[in-house]
Amino acid sequence: MTETYAIAGYARISVDLELDRDNTSIENQKDIIEDYVKQRFPGSSLTFYEDRDRSGYTFEQREQYQEMRRGLMAHRYDILIVKDFSRFSRRNSRGLVELEDLRDAGVRIISVSDGIDFPNDDDWLKIQFQFLINEMPVTDTSKKIKAVIKRRQADGKWICAAPFGYRVNKKSEFEIVPESAAVVKKIFELYNEEGYGYKKIAKYLTDHAIPTPRMTEKMRAEAEGGENRQIAKREWSLITVQEILDNDFYIGTLRQGKYTRAKINGKDVKKDEADHIVIEDHHPAIIDYKTFAETQELRKHRSKTNYRGVKKHENVYAGFLRCGDCGAPMFCRNRPNLAPAYLCGTYFRLGRAHCSAHTIRADKLDAIVKTYIARLIDTSSAMLESLEREEKVGKIDERNADVTISKLTETIAGLREELKATKRQRIRDIMKHPEQEEVLDETYDELENEVQSKIEGLTNQIELIQQSRSDNIRIRRTAKTLTEVFRDILCKDSLDKRDVGMIVDTIVVYKDHVEIKLKPDVDAILRAGDADTSMSVLPTEEDKIAPIGVDVISDGDPLEIYTDREGEVIFKKYSPIGELAQFAGQYAETLSKTCGLSVVICDRDAVIACAGVPKRDYADRKLTAEVERIVENRQLYVPAGGETVSVVEGGQPVGCLMPIITEGDIAGCVASVRGEEKSPVAPDVEAKLVQTAALFLGKQLES
Repeated sequence: MTETYAIAGYARISVDLELDRDNTSIENQKDIIEDYVKQRFPGSSLTFYEDRDRSGYTFEQREQYQEMRRGLMAHRYDILIVKDFSRFSRRNSRGLVELEDLRDAGVRIISVSDGIDFPNDDDWLKIQFQFLINEMPVTDTSKKIKAVIKRRQADGKWICAAPFGYRVNKKSEFEIVPESAAVVKKIFELYNEEGYGYKKIAKYLTDHAIPTPRMTEKMRAEAEGGENRQIAKREWSLITVQEILDNDFYIGTLRQGKYTRAKINGKDVKKDEADHIVIEDHHPAIIDYKTFAETQELRKHRSKTNYRGVKKHENVYAGFLRCGDCGAPMFCRNRPNLAPAYLCGTYFRLGRAHCSAHTIRADKLDAIVKTYIARLIDTSSAMLESLEREEKVGKIDERNADVTISKLTETIAGLREELKATKRQRIRDIMKHPEQEEVLDETYDELENEVQSKIEGLTNQIELIQQSRSDNIRIRRTAKTLTEVFRDILCKDSLDKRDVGMIVDTIVVYKDHVEIKLKPDVDAILRAGDADTSMSVLPTEEDKIAPIGVDVISDGDPLEIYTDREGEVIFKKYSPIGELAQFAGQYAETLSKTCGLSVVICDRDAVIACAGVPKRDYADRKLTAEVERIVENRQLYVPAGGETVSVVEGGQPVGCLMPIITEGDIAGCVASVRGEEKSPVAPDVEAKLVQTAALFLGKQLES
């Protein structure tokens, strides 16, 4: 009597597009398994399990396999049959472990095409080798795909579906879809102008029967005579709204390489923004940068303050104010007979025994901010002209960058062809002279490594050019936007929360002064011009609670605003290294006397100490634009042959210069200067002395 078995047959394909391939289709696999069972196990029962569009690299994502596995482990089946082990698994280590688990559960596994019957045919080495062969196409393909994706991203080519509001034309360029773009603009308007949150925006769009992105895509495909099998819901989701508000694609920025995978079919891991591939002004923008910047500031602020929609009485400075003594948030006092003012939260809840009121009026805060901005704009005409010039030069630089990138890309293509030719020649030479294989391998390895190094170097050069171009565009765009924001603020009778959020980070209120920490981008505006920041403002008679001093601090170069009891306001750039002016002077004198060097020590804007040179020619003089650019490079500078650079206008040429770095930020620089006479010390010694001075001053600032 023939013995019969309960048999499970398993079939799998990676993608549905392979359905018509004879050697991998589900139907072909099932026919092979069925014929095998009829010949070898007549009368046995055969139950098929199949996974379509599922990778062989993992088991967890295969629903049908998991169901079959439960049956195998519960002994409902005696034998598992697959066409070949590549259908079972394409991951060497994981597949072998799974095979052993099934064997230990008493399951017999047969691979028809591989001629393996395990554990009856216990040739474990053969099985290991087969799994290794099956894994190779997966890992090889993964590497190739990653290389292609990285190259396309570096070239500024989009590799995903176009975001909502855009479509890709026949020239592979992004075009704005007017109907969808209007929806995107409406979402930003509802969030910025109307104060709607994500949920309220999603409800508004759904109630007005506005098609979701997926519905729009489906409708477009059907209108063009195509077919779209995606399930499209009519309800807008909060996530969709949030992603649109957060996507800088809508301001013309192409941002790619935001995620990576540690392993094949693993989870996507978010990369740091510094590692993204970013190309500015890549395609037409739907949203202007000012609107987008306001949205991002609002989103940050609302997430901090548990935003719940527009309030009846908007407390403009709520969330920005902190008590300088106890650190508690300050609350707004709204009474019909009193002007709006803010009080210390601790004083408000626990009384005078725990803290004082630290009262400050809202209109006084408005006046301080508006006065500062007005003075800045009045004295920033030179900055605006410089900005316009930079924009024109920037466009020329961008065209030059495109030409350079094009030439570098052509060179890389030529090197890749050279590399292929070298590999082919290696094979020919080894076949002709097999006895010299070792020598030939060593020679060709050097040649190939040299060509590969050139390719990598040129690729890095392209990435640096693109990054530099994007940074320049972003800086110019930010500066222009902030200038527009400043002008808008001055036209208003009182500030609103968006105005404050765009320029202010935190406001700390003390008994005798107020510290206002500005946004970093405000400092970029300050550095762009030559504004005279000293001014006088008299308070009104009714202003009884004006603080004595106001310090305005940014993340870059801070600005201090001081007022005395008569109400005079004085604006002055804050210099961290300026705190060490006396010490820096002593250090410069020591270098000058012991080594004979003429030394100049500067902060980010001007000379703060010097020795060996006439002080009247250097003290407090503004740095030249050339030196400012050199300092930004953060490296030791030694003039090339024939090159002359002066620290200040009309000053002696620089011998060498080293920026002062403290906690990662540039605080100033140390430079040696000399006339026509030669340096009293050797050039390398001079450079070491200047480097040591800059390093020492940087450490002093940190401590």
